[in-house]
Amino acid sequence: MSTACAVLGAFVIVSSGLAPSAVAADVQSKQWYLNAMDAQGMWKISTGKGIKVAVLDTGVNPDTSSLKGQVLGDEVPQAVSYNATEDYTGHGTTMAELIAGTGAGGSLQGLAPDAKIVPYRVVTEGVKNSTDKKKTPSVADAIKAAADSDAQIMSMSFGGDILDPDEEKAVKYAHSKGKLLFASTGNEAETKNFIGYPAAYPYVVGVAAADEEGKVGDFSEHGNYVDLAAPGLNAPVWCDATFGSYCEKEGTSIAAAIASASAALIWSAHPNWTANQVLRSLIDTAGRDWPKDQPSNYLGYGLVRPRKVLENNSVNPGPANTDPLSYENGTGVTEASSSTSPSPSVSASSQAQKKTSGGQTSVAKSSSEGSDNTMWITLGAAGAVVVIGGGAFAVVRSRRGA
Repeated sequence: MSTACAVLGAFVIVSSGLAPSAVAADVQSKQWYLNAMDAQGMWKISTGKGIKVAVLDTGVNPDTSSLKGQVLGDEVPQAVSYNATEDYTGHGTTMAELIAGTGAGGSLQGLAPDAKIVPYRVVTEGVKNSTDKKKTPSVADAIKAAADSDAQIMSMSFGGDILDPDEEKAVKYAHSKGKLLFASTGNEAETKNFIGYPAAYPYVVGVAAADEEGKVGDFSEHGNYVDLAAPGLNAPVWCDATFGSYCEKEGTSIAAAIASASAALIWSAHPNWTANQVLRSLIDTAGRDWPKDQPSNYLGYGLVRPRKVLENNSVNPGPANTDPLSYENGTGVTEASSSTSPSPSVSASSQAQKKTSGGQTSVAKSSSEGSDNTMWITLGAAGAVVVIGGGAFAVVRSRRGA
């Protein structure tokens, strides 16, 4: 049993714990980002067909209206399959629906509705039985198993401030197998803003949460491990494990799932591309109004806009074997930036120290109440502003190493 299993309690799902307000029966009307990202237009080109996404989370319930026929529980290797299709919080099921939900019966509509989900339960939140907790596979073991599977993408909406060598090794193995990994950056920006893992590991794409205007959520953790941003505020999720109703919440968990679905759409349309090429296309077309070579500590390379890839038949994905995040992955993670202002200058060689205590995520409020959805589909997304403590800080030129 790896070290990760022993510290699994330090990992928490990273959607916020706001007191939920019941979402209207027509849950899809609350999915503002579908319209903002022009999902209908994208679905004329790609629906994610042929792509499998491994969802490492609290487990996935395959019996919701949105996920019937979408979950490939039989494809999970037996060694890590323990209760993969049992979800004690509703979190993992929500992430799966955000990615590949069919929307049947007015349920949650996934951004890549023809993709398939391969479930892995690695987070024990909500599990009260000690035997169940012990049998839950470690994050490292699940990543290695997913790396050996047919799943092209891994979506990991959980995190903590513990750097685990076994997990890092598993991530590097998954990268060597051609997988594309996404993870939520975390929700503690208003408090300690810790460096979140697995998002901060090399070869994992760290995803921050943004609102309708393209503004980063004030809860969304920031630092030089943020690579992209995706919708993560005011979105419907399952209220709890009873799967009786959806509630409106926010968090970088949501953002990681939507980024994963965005990659699924692109990879489905370009099945011969590599993970490097899919990721590079997302980076090159991301919404930003700052230089590409100066990624923001808050929004990384910008807002994911898969439509900009799908609508361009002549898009150049670049070399197949060149890592588009080679600088970040080679340099390593520097300390997370301050939670109260844009990040100060730090040395590129200043490596993150190994943490020894768990970092739980917390409740966080929205940073904006705007609704300019054009931000997600226009060429010049100008929403890179974070509002903290009543003050607006322009972060469009906040560099990873600055």
